[in-house]
Amino acid sequence: MNPKQLAAVPNLQSVELTLRRSPQTEPPVPYNASSALVLMDDNGSYPEDMFAENGIQAGRKHILLMATTRTGSSFVGEFFNQQGGNMFYLFEPLWHVERMLSIGSSGTNTSTSVWVYRDVLQHLFLCNFSMLEHFISPPPQDHVTPALFRRESSKALCEEQVCSPVVKDVFERYHCKTRRCGPLNLTLASEVCLGKQHRVIKTVRVRQLDTLRSLVEDPRLDIKLIQLVRDPRAILASRMVAFARKYQNWKSWAVNGDVPIEDEEVKRLEGNCNNIRISAELGLSQPKWLKNRYMLVRYEDIARYPMQKAAEMYNFTGIPMMTQARDWILKNTHSSTEASGVYSTQKNSSEQVEKWRLSIPFKLAQVVQKVCGPTMKLFGYRFVDSEQTLLDRSFSLLEQKQFI
Repeated sequence: MNPKQLAAVPNLQSVELTLRRSPQTEPPVPYNASSALVLMDDNGSYPEDMFAENGIQAGRKHILLMATTRTGSSFVGEFFNQQGGNMFYLFEPLWHVERMLSIGSSGTNTSTSVWVYRDVLQHLFLCNFSMLEHFISPPPQDHVTPALFRRESSKALCEEQVCSPVVKDVFERYHCKTRRCGPLNLTLASEVCLGKQHRVIKTVRVRQLDTLRSLVEDPRLDIKLIQLVRDPRAILASRMVAFARKYQNWKSWAVNGDVPIEDEEVKRLEGNCNNIRISAELGLSQPKWLKNRYMLVRYEDIARYPMQKAAEMYNFTGIPMMTQARDWILKNTHSSTEASGVYSTQKNSSEQVEKWRLSIPFKLAQVVQKVCGPTMKLFGYRFVDSEQTLLDRSFSLLEQKQFI
């Protein structure tokens, strides 16, 4: 890697990570993240020149859907996954990276992980799975793995071209549902990826928009960033159900007394809200490197106007929305095409999206409002000042707000 290339990644020049392998695999190996950027000459045994994309292919788009857990990102990701033949969609590939970096420590080293996330994303947008392979456990053998997280959530990874023969006695937890396939051959996945017109990655693990600048400015990519947000009170209510064991303290506070504002878990909530807000403020300010490349979408607006918001997202990306994507949205939101045509609303969508108001105790809603207040104001979420207001669903908690 020459000095000019290294200058583009100063935060990674001296970073060395020891990747954890499970006890059944080979000993840990030193891994230098900076040398793994897609600037290297050696791509292992992947096909020669597979990743030599000089400049942007005409019309090709690379979309990153950024969110946090319990914001509806899996649902919104399907808007693109269901697009069909011209789309290569990946569901949470950074799960492997987060897991590898966090095991053996008290948690993921944020100062390191953000740069590794960025570089893995760069590889994947160029259809190169070689860096991701370092983080898959157990390690792929000859670029074949039965362990890719949520493989079945990517239609492209279950297409016939990627469907290798079934291997007896090899268990694949996230196996394809549409056809019976063997373990995932990442070389074939790369080939299929290269043949697709557009590439979309959904992740809940990228929180800091500013860390993506070099990715956005990569001349080989035409990056569009969609940041999906949701009312932080609703997120907390949903996480308390979905991740009940991790949120035992919150449940205890709801029943047994006041919430300690200085508690580590409350501070973590505040930090998450601040990261989301800071990223959104940067994106909405439209600096030169993000001009026409950033879009903010509220989950609540998608729930109320699914077809309209899907059309807006596709329009932003510059990708024509295909019939199969429209059909999937209609089927899965029970939207109608009456009156406003494809830009339809669904009357009970808003009822569904506000169910959390009946489950979260008022005292917890107050805590969220206290530590996430600036974030809520930016996104147009109204505060409640009493339990009665919280439970009164005729009182909308959503301001009418237009984002870029």
